[in-house]
Amino acid sequence: MPKASSSPTNALAAEASQDTPASYEEAAQELEQLLAKLESGQLPLDQLLTHYQRGASLLAYCRERLAAIENQISVLDEGSLKPWDGA
Repeated sequence: MPKASSSPTNALAAEASQDTPASYEEAAQELEQLLAKLESGQLPLDQLLTHYQRGASLLAYCRERLAAIENQISVLDEGSLKPWDGA
């Protein structure tokens, strides 16, 4: 059986292919970390692509969770969204 390589590129690919995050907060935190790495300008091209793909996946997850929560709130408010008063 071939031995798995432990190169940084393979580690990043494994990180990028992780399942969905456990929570919205975890996804948002990981997304912020990825954004900082991307904005640093210090990553090689292949790592940029891997990080970008993971970021896109996390962003989609966050948007889906926010939409699901909005739908739940709409149901709880009997279909009429109420303005947020900040309290």
